[in-house]
Amino acid sequence: MDTVALHGLKVLGHHGVFAHEREEGQIFVIDLVMRLDTAPAAAGDDLARTVHYGVVAEEVAAVVSGEPVDLIETLAQRIADTCLGHEAVQEVEVTVHKPDAPIAVPFDDVTVTITRRRP
Repeated sequence: MDTVALHGLKVLGHHGVFAHEREEGQIFVIDLVMRLDTAPAAAGDDLARTVHYGVVAEEVAAVVSGEPVDLIETLAQRIADTCLGHEAVQEVEVTVHKPDAPIAVPFDDVTVTITRRRP
């Protein structure tokens, strides 16, 4: 399998278990690694035979900025489902970064990474 990846997609979302997270929102950073066969697209120089990463970026941004959820695990699953909605994508690895998570001790980042594939 080949990969098409997006790293560092930054989107304001209102996810979290605390009221202030839902009200104020925060920036979430998304990394995607989509696995697919890019040979048909390359052979014909045909965008329709691969995944359009610009479209995926917009769809993922809409998910992150959309309906709030408590857990970034749930957010990651919604993002994975969106990516797998593209016919060419056979598998996706999604990492959701929550660099401003409400943690009382110093830290750099909180992430959840999931991998989902077509059955």
